[in-house]
Formats: sequence, C-alpha cells, structure tokens
Amino acid sequence: MEINPIVYNLNCVSIKILNNFMSGHSKWAKLKHFKGALDAKKSAIFTKLGHAITIAAREGGGNPESNFKLRLAIESARKANLPKDNIDRAIKRGTGELAGEKIEEILYEAFGPEGTGIVIQTLTDNKNRTIGALRRIFNKHGGSLGGQNSVLWMFERKGILRIENCKAKISDLEKIQLETIDLGAEDIKVEDGDLVVYAKPEDLEKIKEKFEQDGNAVDYAGVEWLAKEPVKVSQATQNKIDSIFAELDEEPDISDYYSNVE
Repeated sequence: MEINPIVYNLNCVSIKILNNFMSGHSKWAKLKHFKGALDAKKSAIFTKLGHAITIAAREGGGNPESNFKLRLAIESARKANLPKDNIDRAIKRGTGELAGEKIEEILYEAFGPEGTGIVIQTLTDNKNRTIGALRRIFNKHGGSLGGQNSVLWMFERKGILRIENCKAKISDLEKIQLETIDLGAEDIKVEDGDLVVYAKPEDLEKIKEKFEQDGNAVDYAGVEWLAKEPVKVSQATQNKIDSIFAELDEEPDISDYYSNVE
C-alpha cells in the first residue's frame, strides 16, 4: 500500500514525514512512574526488569556495548533504580554464569471489553502459572484470551525514541529531525513537549546513537507493539480496561502490554 507523505506541525518546526503511529498504551508512561511506585509493587517491577535483562543477555551476550537489546534493558532498569547487584546477577543468569530457572519470552493475545485488542508480553519460568493469571484477569473484567494472530494483526512492531522537553534540549531541532529521517525515521512528532521518533525496530539503534553522538540525551528508547487503527471506547469500557492493566502491572510475569484503545 502506498503511503502519502504528510506534513505535521511539531510546534518546534514543521517537517515532512511518513505515517502516523499511535498507541493505546505507552511504555514510556509506565517508566516515568517507576520511581513513584508503591513498595508493594516494586518487587514485581524489579522482577520484570531483571527478567528482561536476563533474556537480552541470553540472546545476545552479556556485553551491552555489542548487545543493543541488553543496553536498552539496563537503561530502563537504572531509570527504575534497580540495584546494580540485581542487574549484574540478571546478566550472569542470562549468560549462564549463574544458575537459575529458564526464563521464556512468550507473547499472548487477548480481547478486552467491547472486542478491544490487547497484546501481552510475558517473561516467565512457569507458563502454566502465567496463563492461569491471564485467564483470571481477563475473565474477571469481561475479556478473554485469543488464539494466535487473533489480535496481533491489528498491531505492528515499531522502535520508539523520546527526548523530553525538546525545545530546551535541542538547539537545532530542524537539522536533527531531517538527519533522523535520513536514518530511517518513519514519523516524528512532539507530544506534550517531548520529541517522539517512530522507526522500524532495526533502525532504532542507529537513530539513538545519532542523537547521543550529537550530545542529545535520550530519555527513552524501546520497541513496542503499536495499534494500526486505534479505536475509541466508552468511559465504562475504558474503566474496565484500566482495571485489566492495573492487575497486569502487579503480575511479575507480565513484562508489558499494549492495546488498540485510543
């Protein structure tokens, strides 16, 4: 399908770009709240972050300089104040230097209220425990687990990068935006004062490195599932979905989740 270029007004500068990606759930929003999490939830958050580091180290080795996925996982962990010892142990579990239960990365698909689509990423050492928790949560709030590709077709995988307060941090925003498009950025916008870049997952690393080489600190970079066509729902349905998300946040096996709710 041919996609026509669109011009967006970025408040800082107008620029021609491709596509417009939206997400019903923002990992960035969760990361910003990590530091303020209740003590009762910190153990679940730390477990999620540690598992993400372990998986990344197992897949690509324990050196974050050569393993971009590991580097992103460590950056997220540090922002959430995960202790250095926990990070080191998680890496060693991934590389096999420390014994431990094997962590698996499993993607689940589910229908929320009103047929909304939800994608759930899990990192678990016990699939039966994880799927049992998911069934309980969705059944409780009027949803259900779906089969393979029952929901995933509504989403696409995208790399996302954020820089907070872009006007204050970037001296020549227009120049760096144009350079970012040359590196593969598919969409660039300003959201609440933050510069947000959307790209193919394989282009995220070089885009992030370009910002950092230019002295622009990146506040968040990661790969997420974004809804192709977000949908609007009633307030009552939104409340049910928020209740689902609240319970998913408390499950240590659930590393992340995304919906097609606008």
